[in-house]
Amino acid sequence: MATIDDLKKISDVVWELPASHKEGMRVPARIVGTEKLVREMDEAVYQQISNVATLPGVTRYALCMPDGHSGYGFPIGGVAAMDVNEGGVISPGGIGFDINCGMRLVVTSLTHDDVRPHLHEIIDRLYECVPAGVGTHGFLKLSRQDFRNLVQQGARWCIEHDYGWDNDLEVTEENGCISGADASKISERAVERGYNQVGTLGSGNHYLEVQVARPEDVRDKELAEKFGITIPNQVVVMFHCGSRGFGHQVATDYLQTFLKVMQPKYGIKILDRELACAPFESGEGQDYFAAMKCGLNMSFANRQVILHRIREVFSEVFGRSAEDLGMQMIYDVSHNTARLEKHAVDGKEKALLVHRKGATRAFGPGHDEVAARYREIGQPVIIGGSMETGSYLLAGTTSGAETFFSTAHGSGRTMSRTKARKQWHGKQLQRDLEARGIYVRSTSWAGLAEEAGAAYKDIDEVIAATELAGISKPVVRFTPIGNVKG
Repeated sequence: MATIDDLKKISDVVWELPASHKEGMRVPARIVGTEKLVREMDEAVYQQISNVATLPGVTRYALCMPDGHSGYGFPIGGVAAMDVNEGGVISPGGIGFDINCGMRLVVTSLTHDDVRPHLHEIIDRLYECVPAGVGTHGFLKLSRQDFRNLVQQGARWCIEHDYGWDNDLEVTEENGCISGADASKISERAVERGYNQVGTLGSGNHYLEVQVARPEDVRDKELAEKFGITIPNQVVVMFHCGSRGFGHQVATDYLQTFLKVMQPKYGIKILDRELACAPFESGEGQDYFAAMKCGLNMSFANRQVILHRIREVFSEVFGRSAEDLGMQMIYDVSHNTARLEKHAVDGKEKALLVHRKGATRAFGPGHDEVAARYREIGQPVIIGGSMETGSYLLAGTTSGAETFFSTAHGSGRTMSRTKARKQWHGKQLQRDLEARGIYVRSTSWAGLAEEAGAAYKDIDEVIAATELAGISKPVVRFTPIGNVKG
């Protein structure tokens, strides 16, 4: 098992396991982070990211972001770009079970003073209107065929059914619908698990949070204003969720398929069965890619319906329309995906399948993938912290090319959920948070304990590492005042 002593220090925030570290590594494995963050990472991260570096087609480096911790196959925070013209593979372990788990950020024209007297009512109503927890069902009553249509159309389906505004799509990755999703490639079991979950938050580290942009936490005033943060102590709403049981089942189905065909059919040997994969250009690889895209679209739709419900709650509480309350989206960003992208490698443009598991796209100014509204300034990046600390809005940078324009997605855990449950009690934690001005509703005390702030890395340290590495630029830090937890 590798330790930090095996890492070569490339810079203050880049550490490397050379390709000679382990038999079969095709490229070096790099970890982005301050020495403090890297020392805090569980040693399984080194094992996993070096295993990723053995996969066919992996290009330049296998990467782990500053919030990295061990996951299934890939570490969470793992990034790997596969050359699809050189036998590159696609691996569900490099995308995650919660396909297109992501973040959405919405501004309001309200200030903390406006919201404070109504905070309990807002959080209580959000808790009622956005179902959270394991196995919860949404208010949408869809047939299985409706759901199949939805996973091919994504957030566009929602807009066409009056669950949102046209301009929401302009600031959603892929305009809320990635092309090539094919519902014939998903199982009946996956449909069964997903068709009644649209508009639900889920459990674990998923949350819906009301936050404040304090004047002293605006890092770049000009960029903040261009993103919509324009008034002191402005209230925003941020939420984090994905494709629920549907995405989990899609990943499970294709992991089983890949395990059956990987070695006998394609001669691929891997160091960890959790990295089960298939050549991207193979029939199985293309089927999974089309099914995975259904997971992306389901998640875009899920977050779109949740936004609709949030707007309804604020409108009800304040007796004004959501338009009048200025409830415009800043952005919707994904962090469990694989995308076909063009990147320069050794001076040549290559078609790469970029796996980002617990890692966020962070394209810089002028990049074609950035929404037209933000193209001159760079893509908005949303990195969530714990419910006790804070979260960030950042911007992508030109120098992010070094990590295939990828950055962190959150704080990253420092301990297991089991250990957190033993260390904190949810009910006491809720009382402590409320004493500090943060009102939390959760579906379970155990689930709340798992998400204690001290179970996560220091969000400010993670953000500092991304800035020092030149892969994203902090714009605003948000402070939580109210939270709905799954």
